[in-house]
Amino acid sequence: MDGNETVERSDAGSPERTDQSAETDDGSSGEDGGGGDVATDAGPATNGDKPSTDSDEGVSSSDDEQAADTGEDERAANTGDDTPTPGVPDPEPQDNDVPEDVQKYARFTKMDGAQYDRVNEFLRDRTYITAREWAIARLCSDFRTETGVEMTKIGENLPELVPFMTDTYTPQAVNQARSSFEDKVRTAGATFLYGAMCDFFTAEELDDVMYEATEVAKFLLEVEGVDLSVEDELEAEERISSVMREVREASEELRAEDIAESEE
Repeated sequence: MDGNETVERSDAGSPERTDQSAETDDGSSGEDGGGGDVATDAGPATNGDKPSTDSDEGVSSSDDEQAADTGEDERAANTGDDTPTPGVPDPEPQDNDVPEDVQKYARFTKMDGAQYDRVNEFLRDRTYITAREWAIARLCSDFRTETGVEMTKIGENLPELVPFMTDTYTPQAVNQARSSFEDKVRTAGATFLYGAMCDFFTAEELDDVMYEATEVAKFLLEVEGVDLSVEDELEAEERISSVMREVREASEELRAEDIAESEE
């Protein structure tokens, strides 16, 4: 009984062997010799399930390779691979090149919304300096270091530092504006002292001139954000009064000498 069962299984496996030989032919027709290896592995099989099992394993191996490739792509993306993707524009870089001290600078915050022409007109009516010279003179004082003035930083960040300035300046332009401011202050000082010493103004008129000049200067300082205390204001007025007293004394001495020479 057992031997008959063995014969029946052998007869039943004959068609499967025919299919198996077909798979071998298919494998041998491939470009690489891989099909022959698969047929050799399937040779010892006694039923038709073994070759199909090998075929399933081959598909599973291919799926595993694809999954591995996908996993490598995901890992590359997670590690920050910057390789550009075709057809996808690169995101614009977020530049923040403004220095920290420039970002914190708040000297001219009261001038937000002011236009250069309006500021320049105000200064022209009351001083010799322009809005450009005023702003840059203040910046040169605030950005002075042990080795000099940071003119490059001032020029490159001028619109961020001063609300009514809309263009950047070269270091040479910054230096030119600073030099122009200094020259005008010296010229104005000489003009004022000459007017005080040449006996053109009376003592009361000179006091009025000084009062007006002081009020304009205080206003500009307040616009810049300088909080003048009462002590600082009195100290500044005392220095000015001291200079004025010296000017008057020198003027009186000159007039006295002129009178003495004329009488001789």
